[in-house]
Amino acid sequence: MPKRKVGMTYPSVEKMLLGWPGVELSSSYGRPSLKVNGKFFTWVKEDGDSILIGGIDFDERDMLMETRGEVFYITDHYRNSRCVLMRLSKADPETVEALLWRRWRQIAPKKLQATYSETPATAKPRPVTKNNARKGRRQLRRIRS
Repeated sequence: MPKRKVGMTYPSVEKMLLGWPGVELSSSYGRPSLKVNGKFFTWVKEDGDSILIGGIDFDERDMLMETRGEVFYITDHYRNSRCVLMRLSKADPETVEALLWRRWRQIAPKKLQATYSETPATAKPRPVTKNNARKGRRQLRRIRS
């Protein structure tokens, strides 16, 4: 049986997500983040290895941390929030994609969801247009400076 690939990096997650409809680069509290049509989607923690996954019920969060504590955790700051931190270097890509896809479905406008009902694995990446490429470069410059 083939061994599952484990571990991702934030740049690889960012590259994957920028192919999804409505996802754009942004910043949140001085850190690189991603938004869906202007709504917060996810961001990378200061360690550069963890991302925030929102829309997680407390019971599910507790189960994730109990069964896969090497991947999922929270800090005191997130204790009363419906979210969990995920260590990308320890997570398998399918789990990362599945949780982020679920979050995308929670926050994407219904109109956008109606035009994009496929799962990310079967979807074709959207073409990079001159306009959204320029916008992404401007946002990256602001984040890096």
